[in-house]
Amino acid sequence: MDALALEATGGKKAANGVAAAAPPLPAAAPVKRKPAKKAKKAVVFFEVEILDAKTKDKLCFLDKVEPNATIGEIKSMFHKSHPQWYPARQSIRLDPKGKSLKDEDVLQHLPVGTTATFYFRDLGAQISWVTVFLTEYTGPLVIYLMFYFRVPFIYAPKYDFTTSKHWVVHLACMCHSFHYVKRLLETLFVHRFSHGTMPLRNIFKNCTYYWGFAAWMAYYINHPLYTPPSKLYGEQQIRLALILFLFCQIGNFSIHIALRNLRPPGSKTRKIPYPTKNPFTWIFLLVSCPNYTYELGSWLGFTLMTQCLPVAFFTLVGFIQMTVWAKGKHRSYLKEFRDYPPLRSPILPFIL
Repeated sequence: MDALALEATGGKKAANGVAAAAPPLPAAAPVKRKPAKKAKKAVVFFEVEILDAKTKDKLCFLDKVEPNATIGEIKSMFHKSHPQWYPARQSIRLDPKGKSLKDEDVLQHLPVGTTATFYFRDLGAQISWVTVFLTEYTGPLVIYLMFYFRVPFIYAPKYDFTTSKHWVVHLACMCHSFHYVKRLLETLFVHRFSHGTMPLRNIFKNCTYYWGFAAWMAYYINHPLYTPPSKLYGEQQIRLALILFLFCQIGNFSIHIALRNLRPPGSKTRKIPYPTKNPFTWIFLLVSCPNYTYELGSWLGFTLMTQCLPVAFFTLVGFIQMTVWAKGKHRSYLKEFRDYPPLRSPILPFIL
């Protein structure tokens, strides 16, 4: 009875909260929640239709093209269905008469929908720029030396393999040979081309220009009846011309090295060229294309040295052509770079 009464009394006390509370249970460890997986965005593939720029006929249809595909990759896909048109031969455009798209242009960044229509134009058979330059520059070097050594069938038979009595003729041969050997070496070891190829038909036009002028100049400079600059000021004129020629040759080479260093190997990146520690590059402060400026100076020196009309005409024609190239490159710089130095001229400081 007493034990039962004590148990009942203890139960009531516990119920009234007077008795000691039971020891607390250990806290449960926090449950780690797995991060919710992000929903993957669905990739929207493109459909690419390629039409002939002239006839508007459908040439190719590419399905499920990735949005980050480049024009270069699209050219490779197009080449698989049309093996006769390798990528370098293709011109892909947004408009039949528009400009060619660059190989590095990305599909999703172009003003096209998910069904893109491009126009194809055949550029014709292509040839590498290295081969073009080597062919262009080897010709003048060999042709000039043929006239210098007076090989048969050029002048009268009595002059075969004779040498000129004028020392300026020998100096002119050394300068001309040096110029084209330099160009050949730069082609092999210095130049980095933004475009890998050019139309094959252009090589005939370019070689006619370089080879033809080389023969015309060499014929008169190495002619047995050639008359050098006058005796009164002739030597001073020749020395001054030689200094100008060598100065501009070094300057031209310095510019080519500076331009080479702007473009990493295998890339097509374009940057604004600026002067370097080399003083010959300081002309970049005033000119966009100083390689053409120095090239012009070299041929002006050669004209002054030889005092030969064909050389002067070659210099004039070259100056006109280089001016066209320089203006085009200058406009390209202004269009591409908003911070392009406004003080620069295309080829001649403050003039042109």
